[in-house]
Amino acid sequence: MSKTDDLSQSDSTRSVFLRGVLMGVAELVPGVSGGTIAFISGVYYRLIGALASFGPVSLTLLRQPTRFWHHHQLSFLMVLAAGMGAGILVFARVIGFMLEVAAPVLWAFFFGVIAVSVYQIGAERHLRNLAVFGSAGVVLGFAFLSLPPQDFSGSLVALFFAGMVAVCAWILPGISGSFVLLLLGLYTDVIAAVNSVDLLFLAVLACGCASGLLLFTRVLGWLLNRYHDALLALLTGFMATALVKLWPWQAYGGDQEPNSNGFLSYLRWPHDYALSGAEAFLLLAVLAGCMGGLSVWLLSKFAQR
Repeated sequence: MSKTDDLSQSDSTRSVFLRGVLMGVAELVPGVSGGTIAFISGVYYRLIGALASFGPVSLTLLRQPTRFWHHHQLSFLMVLAAGMGAGILVFARVIGFMLEVAAPVLWAFFFGVIAVSVYQIGAERHLRNLAVFGSAGVVLGFAFLSLPPQDFSGSLVALFFAGMVAVCAWILPGISGSFVLLLLGLYTDVIAAVNSVDLLFLAVLACGCASGLLLFTRVLGWLLNRYHDALLALLTGFMATALVKLWPWQAYGGDQEPNSNGFLSYLRWPHDYALSGAEAFLLLAVLAGCMGGLSVWLLSKFAQR
């Protein structure tokens, strides 16, 4: 566990809650991972350790509530979860509004977030691992982006398993749970359920997420302990491909003309985007991208304090 993951008592509740809020906001945007925010804000390894602590030993500790609570770091997990919930509930409408009114500005902000995150995480990896595993991550990332969208809406069973898959993406830096939901045709349904407080829909999704966490975090913890640098190099390459998904000016709706370039054919230069009749918001998008990158830099400095 890195030193940046050890939150002091004076730093605990407020800073963990803020990190949770940022993770929740990140998960609302396809292409941005809450795991990335956890990583650059310095709580990633503590989060993985706390989630991986659940297992058969948990049953033996049920008769000792205090030990159970501390063993699983429940104070930390509950504050982080509360922050994520607050971030999702408060900013879901903001994200929805921005996607409708000024989508390039929103995408540009998160483009800046991911671009600086890729640089910061990649700069700490061994060059050989970055060349080998990072390149493999790029290949896997483009293969992931090339997957055709599916439609699993309307089925609670499909929603449960979608939650399991999406939460695995959430916990990995560089893989967006929201993007997985987008591929499964469930992203708009989830945003609508959050805004309308559809308790049944959200409960099924939450159960799927909880099941996925219990199954996946122990495997991830094992991999991080044994192949730490190689795994993060792989995820750095994977995360870099998210920049394609987050490019601020992309063709949508009737302007989509897929060709042999696949998803790359949807990318537009600001001028071409404006010619289609949509506002490019070029200056605001550039400023938003710079603000996104600056926010990551400030967050990483805050985590090192």
